[in-house]
Amino acid sequence: MDLKSNEPFWLIKDGLISSYPSLKSDKECDVLVIGGGITGSLIAHQMVKDGYKTILIDKREVANGSTSATTSMLQYEIDVSLFELIKKIGEKGAVKSYKACSDSIDTLAGLVKQIKSKTGFVKKQSLYYAANKKDKEWLKEEYETRKQNGFDVKWLSSEKIQEKFGFQNTFGGILSRQGASIDAFRLTHELLRFNREKGLEIYDKTEMKKVEYHRGYNLVLTTNGPKIKAKKIIYCIGYESKNLIKENFVNLKSTYALVSEIDKDKFKNIDKTLVWNTDKPYMYMRTTDDERLLIGGGDEDFSNPEKRDLLLNQKEKEILGILKKIKPDYQFYTDFVWAGTFGETKDGLPYIGEHKKFRNSYFVLGFGGNGITFSVIGMEMASNFMKNKKHPLSRYFKFGR
Repeated sequence: MDLKSNEPFWLIKDGLISSYPSLKSDKECDVLVIGGGITGSLIAHQMVKDGYKTILIDKREVANGSTSATTSMLQYEIDVSLFELIKKIGEKGAVKSYKACSDSIDTLAGLVKQIKSKTGFVKKQSLYYAANKKDKEWLKEEYETRKQNGFDVKWLSSEKIQEKFGFQNTFGGILSRQGASIDAFRLTHELLRFNREKGLEIYDKTEMKKVEYHRGYNLVLTTNGPKIKAKKIIYCIGYESKNLIKENFVNLKSTYALVSEIDKDKFKNIDKTLVWNTDKPYMYMRTTDDERLLIGGGDEDFSNPEKRDLLLNQKEKEILGILKKIKPDYQFYTDFVWAGTFGETKDGLPYIGEHKKFRNSYFVLGFGGNGITFSVIGMEMASNFMKNKKHPLSRYFKFGR
């Protein structure tokens, strides 16, 4: 008998927190947010805060897309290392992007406090270790680049990593002070509930069918039948933007994650630390707010959900093999194993801004391992866009860059 759950951990842990009605009559608003995941909930929060009449719709139940499958590791590190990003877009843009991600963790901490969240938000340090001897040289270069640009980092030798964390077979690593973890599924629900009380209208099981562009507004036709007249649309639809935007701007990936109870006596400082490594694809690890161990990786090109999910058993073995390398004596008993889909861009950066084919509209697409922190940055950027103000990161996050 297989007692493991193939559903995302957060769906089982949190259950059905809130449900909203589908749209049944025509509506008008200043801003229509399309997508009810963590990104949409953050953007809707900002729009309500800025005083706009805001409606949010989702074709599923809210938070049941990628948000239900996220591992919610909050890091300032982008999937492309800082020294490589400097080569791609220049020092100014690369450092600004990294620092914005760092600042977004503190912004999120303030937001969690403001809404009296029960999402288990915890500030943590981050260990990025060299999984192979050949990776040590470039990881050391990454450490030096971060240090020169003012990031709070330390270099740990393999011996120091074993002493501090109990991990064997590493080749040194970067210890960063800035990081955090959270339950993004619950945070999404909390943000929506908080803003509903302030006037946000939320409709799930409501899918956009077509958009008609008019001078000064857009008319959104839904599959339910009713229409929404909106001065602006903000698309927060993640990897499903591939169905809307035809050019090849993002590659879709599947990632896999496991959750188990944890034997704390066999780990050191794991509850205070996010862990990831230089493997390609990289392995990542964190504890949850209910004191379980979450470990993930095994990224593959996405083709379809059926093929993705058929690989669950194989990917579980792969990921546990990586854990066995650094913790040879640890027995991981898998309680949950699941897969999710995310987008990967050429420079590790999100797409936030206008697209020439979509009038009166903006996109906030937080791709990569930093989807949540990019979405927090997107709050400020969307606020600027609505006021016709420029944002210093727009040139680096724009379409066609």
